[in-house]
Amino acid sequence: MPFDLVLQKGRVIDPSQGIDRITDVAFADGKVAAIGDGLDAAGADIRDVSGRIVTPGLIDLHTHVYWGGTSLGVDAEAYARQSAVTTSVDTGSAGPGNFPGFRKHVIEPSEVRILAYLHVSFAGIYAFSNRIMVGESHDMRLMAAQDAVEVADANRDVVVGIKVRIGRHASGDSGIAPLDIALQVSDELGMPMMVHIDEPPPSYEAVVDRLRPGDVLTHCFRPFPNAPITGKGKIKPEVIAARERGVIFDIGHGMGSFSWKTARAMLEQGFAPDTISSDVHALCIEGPAFDQVTTMSKFLHLGMPLNEVVAASTLNAAKALARPELGTLKPGSPGDASILSIRNGAFPLEDSRNGIVTAEERIFADGVVVAGKWWHSN
Repeated sequence: MPFDLVLQKGRVIDPSQGIDRITDVAFADGKVAAIGDGLDAAGADIRDVSGRIVTPGLIDLHTHVYWGGTSLGVDAEAYARQSAVTTSVDTGSAGPGNFPGFRKHVIEPSEVRILAYLHVSFAGIYAFSNRIMVGESHDMRLMAAQDAVEVADANRDVVVGIKVRIGRHASGDSGIAPLDIALQVSDELGMPMMVHIDEPPPSYEAVVDRLRPGDVLTHCFRPFPNAPITGKGKIKPEVIAARERGVIFDIGHGMGSFSWKTARAMLEQGFAPDTISSDVHALCIEGPAFDQVTTMSKFLHLGMPLNEVVAASTLNAAKALARPELGTLKPGSPGDASILSIRNGAFPLEDSRNGIVTAEERIFADGVVVAGKWWHSN
C-alpha cells in the first residue's frame, strides 16, 4: 500500500497497544496505515521526527470552543496548533437553544474534530466573562429537559453526553436540583453526564454520590472548599466509592479548579486522574491553565509516568467518550497524531490558587497530523 505520510524515527507512545519504542508511523487515505521499523516511504510526505514523541491525537476532554457564539469560547483550530489537540470536547458551551449554530458555524467547518456534551441549560453557558458572571444553573426556568433530549438525540454523531454545572457559583440557590434534571435527561438518552462542581453548596460528597458508572466528574482535583480530600489530606470515602463503581475523574483545570495541594495528596494515595483535561476557555488560555500540554506537564512534574499521562489524554479519554476508534494509532483508526517533545530547564507551572512550582521538564507541542496529513508544525 502506498503511504501518504510517514513519520520516521519518533518515539511512538500508544498506550492502547502497549507501544513505547522508536519506530515509524504511516498514514494513508486519512487513516493510520501501519506502525513498524523502516516502512517504505516511497512517494510519501516524509517527516523525520527523531528526538520527538509521537502519540495518538490528543483528546482534551474539557474545552470551550464555541468561538464567537459564547463569550468563553476559543478557536478550536488555533488551539490545536497551540497544543497538538486533535479532538476538542466542548463541555456545555451550547445548550439545546443554541446548539444548531454551534454545529453549523463551528463544528462542521472545523478541520479538527469537535465533540460536545450538550448543556441541560437551554442557553448553555451564556454569561461568562471578566465583567459578567451569571451561573446558568441558578435559574431553574432554563433547565430544558425535553429540548435537551430532542437536540442530543438528533445529533448523536457529535453529542457524547449531557453537561450540568453545580455549586455556589454555577447553581446558587438551585443547589443540586439541576443535577436531578440532568440525570433524567441522560437516563432518557442512554448517555453519560459530565458534572461540574465548584464551591459548596452542595458538597463534593453529595454530588459524587449521585454519579453513575461512566459519568464524569470534572474539576476533580479542586482546591478547598469542596476538595476531594479532608483537612488532614485523606481522600474522602465517597470519592473512593465513586471510583469503585466506575465514575470517571477528570481534571478540568480551568481558571479555578486545580490545586497542587489536592493533586499531591491524591497521587500520594494512589488516586491518579482517569483523564487529564485543560478546561481551556477565554479566561484561562493565557493562564493558569494555558492548554492541554501544559496541564499534562503538571502531572509529569507530580511524578505520573509519561505513559500514564499520555493514556489520560488519549486512551482513557476515548473510553470516557465511548469512541474506541479515537486515542489510538491502531491501523484503520482515524489518522490523527500529536508530535510532542520533552524539554529540560526551569519551567514555572501555576495552579488555580497562584501556587507556582518550578518543573525541570515540560511537554511541548511540536506538530499535528489530522486526517492522515501533516497539518501544522510548531
